[in-house]
Amino acid sequence: MATATRIPELLAPAGSWQALVAAVGAGADAVYLGAKRFGARMLADNFETKELKEALNYAHERNVRAYVTVNTLIHDSELEEVAGYLVDLYSAGADAVLVQDLGAAALSSRVVPDLPLHASTQMSIHNADGVRFAARMGMKRAVLARELSLADVQAIYRETRDLGIGLEAFIHGALCYCYSGQCLLSSAIGGRSGNRGLCAQPCRKPYVLMTGKADGLGRPLDLQATALPQSYLMSTRDLAAYPHLDQVARSPLQSLKIEGRMKSAQYVAVVTSVYRQGLDAIAEGRWSFDPSKMRDLALAFNRDFTDGYLMGSEDIMGREMSDKRGILIGTVAGYDPGSGLATIALRGHLRPVRGDGLVFLSPGEEVGMVVRSSPSGSKNQIRLHTPRRVRMGAAVRLTAAAALEEKAAKIAAQARTTPMEARVWWEDKIPVIDGSFPGPQGPVRVVYRSPVRMEAARQSPLTREAIAAQLGRTGGTAFRFSSLELDYPGGLFAPPAVLNQLRRDFLAAARSALLEAYCPSEQARQDAHVRLSQIEPAPSGISAAHHMDLAVYVQSLEGAEAALAGGADRVYMEPLLGARGRYQLAQEILKEAEELARHPGQVVWKWPRITRDDFLKAASQALNRTGCKAVMVEGAGAALAADRAGAEVWGGPGLNVWNHQTVANLSSLRLLTLSPELSAADMAVLVPAAAARNPPILELLVQGNLEVMVTEDRLVELGPRAEFTGLQDFRRVFPIWADGEGRTHIQNSVETCLLDHLPAVSDLGVDSVSIDARHRPGRYIREMTEIYARARKAMEGGEAEKLAALKEEARDISLGGITTGHFLRGLKQVI
Repeated sequence: MATATRIPELLAPAGSWQALVAAVGAGADAVYLGAKRFGARMLADNFETKELKEALNYAHERNVRAYVTVNTLIHDSELEEVAGYLVDLYSAGADAVLVQDLGAAALSSRVVPDLPLHASTQMSIHNADGVRFAARMGMKRAVLARELSLADVQAIYRETRDLGIGLEAFIHGALCYCYSGQCLLSSAIGGRSGNRGLCAQPCRKPYVLMTGKADGLGRPLDLQATALPQSYLMSTRDLAAYPHLDQVARSPLQSLKIEGRMKSAQYVAVVTSVYRQGLDAIAEGRWSFDPSKMRDLALAFNRDFTDGYLMGSEDIMGREMSDKRGILIGTVAGYDPGSGLATIALRGHLRPVRGDGLVFLSPGEEVGMVVRSSPSGSKNQIRLHTPRRVRMGAAVRLTAAAALEEKAAKIAAQARTTPMEARVWWEDKIPVIDGSFPGPQGPVRVVYRSPVRMEAARQSPLTREAIAAQLGRTGGTAFRFSSLELDYPGGLFAPPAVLNQLRRDFLAAARSALLEAYCPSEQARQDAHVRLSQIEPAPSGISAAHHMDLAVYVQSLEGAEAALAGGADRVYMEPLLGARGRYQLAQEILKEAEELARHPGQVVWKWPRITRDDFLKAASQALNRTGCKAVMVEGAGAALAADRAGAEVWGGPGLNVWNHQTVANLSSLRLLTLSPELSAADMAVLVPAAAARNPPILELLVQGNLEVMVTEDRLVELGPRAEFTGLQDFRRVFPIWADGEGRTHIQNSVETCLLDHLPAVSDLGVDSVSIDARHRPGRYIREMTEIYARARKAMEGGEAEKLAALKEEARDISLGGITTGHFLRGLKQVI
């Protein structure tokens, strides 16, 4: 007989009440859901605050865990509200909270230390040190970046298995093009930040790959479109790990996550059910791949499937189209304009029926329809009416199946109940029910004594069977009796209404006991409110104008030399290193760069935004053999690795510093770069609040084409080798370039320019400003650095009127024009 296998948790999305019911009915072990604020899917239906408590209760009554998303970045002005919200979630019995913001995580640990925290995928955890950092923050689980393979997961687990933190990964659903938490494209284009749950999904739009020459300032010349058969160049396929579920289930992953808080309840029901059945089969030793399940998954929703980075697949991209694709069932073999009948040559055994949805796809044309009557025809060819003419050869795809919709409804309607063992006995004719059922920390026991004494029967005593039948009617509740033992003395009578009330009162007591088992004690709730009341408001104040340092990001020795010659106080150098021997090359570059510095510390080695474990190991070793001891990082894991190597650690924009609590949490770093998504009003609260606690140097990026994406996709390689490569939408060109490991970096189409706002930046209390001149030639680097050095001198000399003219000089050499970004207007809060 096959031995049962331990299987990981199945975690399903619940973006609406209907989706919650579907997930529970389909067999999810846990669900993740969010309220109307502070969740990374603000465009989902989500739950009102009062509804959220009801949703938690609905899941808990059925012994399903419920994790609440608080995984957006948080403004200082929101910290008090977030702290109160966390106390409410703790009191309501949330099983865990998913967080992205380090400040919010620290606040949670302080106010509700017993509320488990999960590191959201928005934290971009992609190495073992990222997991270590999360564990040091007290987190109980880390949701890993979707870009990691199962082999990466195994390696990370080996390094972190003793830290008491579980690993979670997505196994099904949409894939983001960019590393989650590092995408600013939607924010830069229209002010809708993915870090605030408002992503407009610009990666699903059509783009043209442009290549050309570059002028002496790195700006494009003579751009030409690259002829490609696809238009949706940043659109990924959907992940479906089902074919490899046995491998995934036997991995060290603690939880397997289904994406889809913005998907329908039908999607949730079908997808959760498929994976539930698969995991149960694995547990019982009878797993085999079922192609019909893949068909169900495809009909629920797909943009074509990929095994994903998780299984090491190389077919991640689906650049042909970006919306739902359904299943290809045939092609148009003919069309009769007189009757409006299309002839479809079928491929495979799928045949559309009444109520199904179809789409006809041909170049430049898409015709959708619902089948109103059963098609006529043979086994291999059918005829049906279409709403308008369809072209010969058009692909016919089944996008919705009436049978699957019916199946999904049945799945969602399945009664998920908590099994209970109960014993009933009588004390002086008074019935007593003793019930036991599973709870979150083990069995829960409830003993209920009826307030009503039964009577001695005068003529027709109740039988044991009659009483059991009356008490066993648990329909409409979340319980069922797996066993019901009666120690009945016999000879008693009570009206049916009395027994019904006894059952209702007992089940109500059982429900209360089960829900209470998920919640902290009254004393613990009171203690949390006391800690909440002890949180002091963020300190405020007004900073005086002061000298600000000037730093420049570069990628070469030429760039470092140009920046220092132009007046930079320091340089962050991120050399473009080749994949082979890149770390030896780094040592050589850094030694030469140190010679350029007039004083120690002028050159800081900037590590890439994405630092896999092999890089961190080799780079840490390189630090021990080079004169450079200062390192800039853009991830918490990299910060931990650099610190362990003895480096002085500087923090780049990828750390997502949004509030003074995050500054305090990263206070061991020498410098922190404030998020480019912050406005002046945001910083007017953050900087004084941080200053009260002796913070690191606070820096703001004031010039350059903002890096808005980093992706594993080798997009640059789709076009010819060129001096300049970019992505063009209808009116903009976004520069793109590949780093030494092949990752694509996408920059904003216009340069941030805050030159004429430098006095305001100084008044905010910012200590340093920076120019991002990576991937720009020496001439641009020197000229732009000189412009800012002159601006700083004019400002400090009381000649602020010169800034307007200097701004025009900056505009003249910028790439794509200039913008103040979010500095003045801030992000959109609602849509």
